[in-house]
Amino acid sequence: QVQLVESGGGLVQPGGSLRLSCAASGFTFSSIAMSWYRQVPGKKRELVATITSAGVSTTFPDSMKGRLTISRDNAKNTVDLQMDSLKPEDTAVYYCNTKINLQYYWGQGTQVTVSS
Repeated sequence: QVQLVESGGGLVQPGGSLRLSCAASGFTFSSIAMSWYRQVPGKKRELVATITSAGVSTTFPDSMKGRLTISRDNAKNTVDLQMDSLKPEDTAVYYCNTKINLQYYWGQGTQVTVSS
């Protein structure tokens, strides 16, 4: 079955960096686009970045422009999210996501806390 397992979250000071990773299994990873979302309690889940099967990436929140890099390793079945110059407002649970045959799949999420 499809499994997405995130790792790499934690506590970081403002201005710091984190690299999140998502290990995928149960499907043909190299053929499927992957995304990262984030969610703050009480707010709607927000799309952060997407990367196509061909490796074309798009990042979405204006508030994170220039601070995000999404990448994938089709040999390892992983998709990473590099986040730089983190701000307290980036604090959220970050989720790995994919859509296969009209079905959305989510990881369990990894908490990112930006605080001094």
